[in-house]
Amino acid sequence: MSIYLDYNASTPIEERVLDLMIRGYREYFGNADSRTHLHGQNASSEVENARHQVASLLGVSNNEIVFTSGATESNNLAILGLEEYGLDVNKRHVITTSIEHKAILESAKHLEKKGFDVELINPNSDGLINPSHLISRIRPDTLLVSVQHVNNETGIIQPVKEIGDTLWETDVLFHIDAVQSCGKLVEEIKLLKYNLMSISSHKMRGPQGIGALILRSKDSKKVPIRPIIFGGGHEGGFRAGTLPVALIMGFGKACEIAQNEYKENQVLYRHNKQRIMESILASDISYSINGDRSYCMDNTLNVSFLGIDSEALMIATKQYCSISNGSACTSKDYSHSHVLVAMGLDQQRIESAIRLSWGSVLIEPDLIEPFFSFVQQQQ
Repeated sequence: MSIYLDYNASTPIEERVLDLMIRGYREYFGNADSRTHLHGQNASSEVENARHQVASLLGVSNNEIVFTSGATESNNLAILGLEEYGLDVNKRHVITTSIEHKAILESAKHLEKKGFDVELINPNSDGLINPSHLISRIRPDTLLVSVQHVNNETGIIQPVKEIGDTLWETDVLFHIDAVQSCGKLVEEIKLLKYNLMSISSHKMRGPQGIGALILRSKDSKKVPIRPIIFGGGHEGGFRAGTLPVALIMGFGKACEIAQNEYKENQVLYRHNKQRIMESILASDISYSINGDRSYCMDNTLNVSFLGIDSEALMIATKQYCSISNGSACTSKDYSHSHVLVAMGLDQQRIESAIRLSWGSVLIEPDLIEPFFSFVQQQQ
């Protein structure tokens, strides 16, 4: 039996979420923007209930939630939606990091083609961004800083609170990609200061195809973002398109469950991490952990099994477990992880690195041990 250990790519949907979505598809099929009949009004009511559930999890107002098709769209809207404003006020400097998700890096590259100056900050070898160094790069023409809360490959928690606290006292906009932390670091997120935040449903046991961009107001001023999809002016004019009611209902339910159960989930994440580390040690494998473990999420482990090519390992052991060696969005590209390269790790360590990520279902040792036994035999 194969065990699923790729939760950072996508999580299995929660049964309570799926049950609600089935009801949504059966009962709330009306267009949520059709306000002249009950079917549309009922669908709209379900959307607004879900909006409240998402807002409650994050500690924000309902009107600060913009539903999107997922984090990639949210990241694109956060970056590219500021292009016109940046040109208008002559602020064309954007700071992000070299370990961001490709949805950020590729959007930033697009801005470069439009004449913006994009500066990438490298992490230390432990996977952490130095907040003082990043802040020192702020210029009078800096428009935006964008930093992941948690790196999707290493699970390293970045110092977004320190960065946000400093930037909040300036006119520089701050965007956080919170895809890997939303629903997990619940209390931490509520304390963050930011202007824009991207989240995705399918990384927290909700459905694929739905996410949100949070636009925080500051001094009663809204983020000067412009839409990148045009149509009927849905979602406050920020994102056109008929709202997928059942998906939004599922997203809201996933947020509600996360808010109610995140503390017990954290305990289970830690148990699973301990079991995995115990299995590695019991197998007497030569390994290196990539990233500072003291700043790492409890549901993620990036590890190099030295001397074993990660691509070959994943293919040879797929009957034991489903794992990856980086972002699923770049899995067709067999180039080395841009995250580990940016951390300055040596070639052998990069080539042998895999990512294990799990949920709150306890991992049975007899399911994971065949994988580590195979690794030990190859070494």
